[in-house]
Amino acid sequence: MTAEKSTDLSSRRPARMLEDETVVASVPADHVYVRHIAAETDDGVRRLRDPDPDSPTRSAEQRWWPPVMLDPAWVEQHDFDVFHVQFGFDAWDPSDLSAVVDAVHRTGRRFVYTAHDLRNPHHATRDLHDAQLDVLVRAADEVITLTSGAADEIETRWGRRPLVLAHPHVVELDDLARRALSARRADGPFRVGLHLKSLRASMAPATILPTLVRAVAEIPGAVLQVNGHTDVLDRAGLRFDPDLAGYLREAEAEGKLELHVHDFMSDSELWDYLASLDVSVLPYRFGTHSGWLEGCRDLGTAVVAPTCGYYADQGPVHNYVLDESRWSPETLRAAVHDAHDGGRPAPLSVPWRRQQRSDLATAHRDIYRAAP
Repeated sequence: MTAEKSTDLSSRRPARMLEDETVVASVPADHVYVRHIAAETDDGVRRLRDPDPDSPTRSAEQRWWPPVMLDPAWVEQHDFDVFHVQFGFDAWDPSDLSAVVDAVHRTGRRFVYTAHDLRNPHHATRDLHDAQLDVLVRAADEVITLTSGAADEIETRWGRRPLVLAHPHVVELDDLARRALSARRADGPFRVGLHLKSLRASMAPATILPTLVRAVAEIPGAVLQVNGHTDVLDRAGLRFDPDLAGYLREAEAEGKLELHVHDFMSDSELWDYLASLDVSVLPYRFGTHSGWLEGCRDLGTAVVAPTCGYYADQGPVHNYVLDESRWSPETLRAAVHDAHDGGRPAPLSVPWRRQQRSDLATAHRDIYRAAP
């Protein structure tokens, strides 16, 4: 699996920009998580730009899906030292993933996998993702995950212990620094947010909404704000959910909640929205880790999170019981009330997040430079 690089492949390789430079083919490169595990200054690691799916000879800026790099031919034709898979293989057949990994090893490169999801939030059932993980976890030269709980599960299922590296900041550090200079909202009602986005398979809003409405109503002056995308809540949307939309419209008419229907927010709009909340409720019945949770930590917004996955390992949350087999309404009510009584947490400091980012970049550099 770690054969010497072929003569033909080596002959196609350009000279390194720096003698000690390590080149990483990251799947993807232009994702907020991947950008934020990279050093803010040059540390000798260079990640290749994402090829444009519509024209693989070009580099894509924001559009990287479907990832062009997940192709044995691409692997064999391009120069890099390490192939690092993070996201983007949701629809890949396990045999195709196996062919990619085989191409990486056949050409003498190192294969690294970061296990963000042990249960894919976009898949209604777990079979495909489990088969994909069987390929990636077993074949990787190094497995990384974000929490000790996820590492325990991986060790139980596959017999290998991953390296645990925490999730970095989500909000850009200069934005966090600017926001730190502004006074935080001190007046106004206690505001609880439920964000439905475009309804991933993992979301269970119909399950939790009646209890959430009642729990917020029990707090004097509190407001429940529900945000959702037009594709789900607008009658003309491609994924219109008439039952959910009907429930929310009726609850809005009765003054039980504020309903905000919109298209995708820009990053700036999203951070303004999260910062306006006292608490954000995650409505997941399955999942593993959450970038949304990290955004809340960056901005000082409390999080009410289900017991599925490893959200409580990732950061401080108010837990309630919800997964694919259990649901406890009373625990959701208690979590909302605990969040109210505990007040908003302090945002994570910019110096702390910057040091964490530096430490993560160093850890990844050391992994990339290990012998294959």
